[in-house]
Amino acid sequence: MNLVIVESPAKAKTIEKYLGKDYKVSASFGHVRDLPQKSLSIDVANDYKPDYQIVPKAKKVVAELKGLAAKADLVYLATDLDREGEAISWHLVEALKLKNKDRYKRIVFSEITKGALDRAIKNPRDIDEHLVDAQQARRVLDRLVGYKLSPLLWKKVKAGLSAGRVQSVAVRLVVEKEREIKNFKPVEFWLFGADLSKKEQTPVFPAFLIKVGDKDIKKYDIKSQAEADKIESSLKKAEYKVVDVVETESLRKPAAPFTTSTLQMEASRKLGFSPKQTMVLAQHLYENGDITYMRTDSTNLSDEAVRTIQNLIKKDFGQEYLAEGIRKYQTKTKNAQEAHEAVRPTHFDKREVTNDRRGQKLYDLIWKRAVASQMKDATFTVINATILAKTDQEYIFKANGEKLKFAGFIKLYVEGTDDEEISDGQMLPALKKDEVLQFHNFIKEQKFTEPPKRYSEATLVKKLESLGIGRPSTYAPTLDTIQNRGYVALEEKRFIPSEIGEIVTDLLVSNFAEVVDYQFTAKMEDEFDEIADGKREWIKVIDEFYKPFEKNLGEKSKTLNKSDIIKPEMLDEKCPECGSPLSIKLGRFGKFIACSNFPKCRYSRPMVNKEENKNLEVVSATSGETESIKEAEGQKCEKCDGKMILKEGRFGKFLACENYPKCKNTKAIVGKTGIKCPECEKGEVIERKTKKRRTFWGCSRYPECKYATWENPVVATENSKLKTDDSIHKS
Repeated sequence: MNLVIVESPAKAKTIEKYLGKDYKVSASFGHVRDLPQKSLSIDVANDYKPDYQIVPKAKKVVAELKGLAAKADLVYLATDLDREGEAISWHLVEALKLKNKDRYKRIVFSEITKGALDRAIKNPRDIDEHLVDAQQARRVLDRLVGYKLSPLLWKKVKAGLSAGRVQSVAVRLVVEKEREIKNFKPVEFWLFGADLSKKEQTPVFPAFLIKVGDKDIKKYDIKSQAEADKIESSLKKAEYKVVDVVETESLRKPAAPFTTSTLQMEASRKLGFSPKQTMVLAQHLYENGDITYMRTDSTNLSDEAVRTIQNLIKKDFGQEYLAEGIRKYQTKTKNAQEAHEAVRPTHFDKREVTNDRRGQKLYDLIWKRAVASQMKDATFTVINATILAKTDQEYIFKANGEKLKFAGFIKLYVEGTDDEEISDGQMLPALKKDEVLQFHNFIKEQKFTEPPKRYSEATLVKKLESLGIGRPSTYAPTLDTIQNRGYVALEEKRFIPSEIGEIVTDLLVSNFAEVVDYQFTAKMEDEFDEIADGKREWIKVIDEFYKPFEKNLGEKSKTLNKSDIIKPEMLDEKCPECGSPLSIKLGRFGKFIACSNFPKCRYSRPMVNKEENKNLEVVSATSGETESIKEAEGQKCEKCDGKMILKEGRFGKFLACENYPKCKNTKAIVGKTGIKCPECEKGEVIERKTKKRRTFWGCSRYPECKYATWENPVVATENSKLKTDDSIHKS
């Protein structure tokens, strides 16, 4: 009997179906050895030797695998084909004490199919020590940064903070984007055009001013209503004549098959999945044999997969929809593993693969993207009409339109967008040169330049990838970590930095630039790649970083003062309990007001933002009825004789009894919307927070009514009204 070891029991079950009775397939349940959490566990003086220990929860599994390995003729280490998978195989060899190299072999495959498994068994190899070293270098470096910097943050800022080589860079991106938005100053401009049509015909189409005399009019050139009114006045008696019509053909190519990052981005855009949700669902699909390996930065498809897709396109869509030849895509990610495949279905004839609704949606996305990648380009007819309005001088207008000529891949799939403006696909009527048009009315719209948009999960992953920071397996846990640590919050599907996130970022940028420097962090990824290729020694790479880092850390530990990082703010207000001055302090959940005579006097209260609190109400846990904070604060506690006071915790503001911990009565504070619950029509839709501080909206009568949504009902209502108003305007 031969023993095959994989990471998960679901993967083991799928593989065992294909390998037959001569093979026993068992799972390690992930990592079996790691660095203990209670200490640094790295011997810096001894070439950064890691002190790996068997993970407590893996001890039973390791004992079972040892027993199975002792009886097996040959042990196949079939962990994932990335660096982490290679390291897990190496740890298994060490944990199971497989000293004889003839007793074990490493096998890899990118899909769980009989053909792929048979090829892997026939072509075993040794463990790739370079890949193991690259993963070990990443683990050691991240441990050194995290365990050395975090205590400094605890001492100089506040307890419970952490720093990380990739997570701190991600937070810095969010912080800098927020400051860019705050410093943005909108500039007024006016859009000027005319609604025109063919003589005595509809539909009406817009044409926009691009030139006055010899002067080109760019988007922001008309800066006031007075300028727009002046142009309108001079055009009142103008005749509008077509002077040129240019018709061209435009091709749009399909997107490449999914890599890990593009899968996370598209699932976020189209399905509303977080990167973590996407990876969990993709892991299940992979382990069940439905898709190829989901941690990849390659856009390649195997020849066999391409042939299958081509036959499917001809059968389901027709020969005219099949691209000429095989489409090859250039991987944009630096140092991509081109030997790997893109994320794709293993069996294209299977459309329904799971009963899990979300898993099926993700599979459908992967299926469509892979098939569409080998379909023909979409063809559009693009029309550009130049229109002259002549009075005392010449005014040139431009009208643009497009029409879908051949759908091509669009018949199956269109890639989502982030923040780009999307064309409405307007089509112009058939216009001829020298044709005189009918004028309907002027278009005069006041506009303002808009600040940059905050990062969404999709755009933050895209930015990290473009900077070369992190790798396919790191994006999801990084975004999850920065939210769990309270450095950022996801509101309206956009990242907003917390106050503590800004403080920590400023501290790191000022004192440990190398940790949060974009180019440096990307350079470290390049060096990990060089270790994986056998071009660098991992100990030297760590040494080059750590020695100057440790020296700087020692100096900053002595010279940095907490008061320099968080300057105390004294208030012109006395403590109501002891009469000492009140001050603004930084606590675990942000700034709060406290007595300066602490710890003798323990009076404190949250920072109250009157504007912010206007839409906040206290909801009763029993009746679901709401009342304002002003009315609820100071009321007698229903469970004792104490009074209810405003507090702030991990999940935001709440009311609590002053006699805590003897009395643990609390009341949730929620944001009101003024919108009636669409499900029960009795409660009000109110704003709530998840444990990870993600905002959602639900019925105030929960749990009696369980209506909930991620979409802000106020924004949705306003958008709906805008769309209605817009359609009325267009008609």
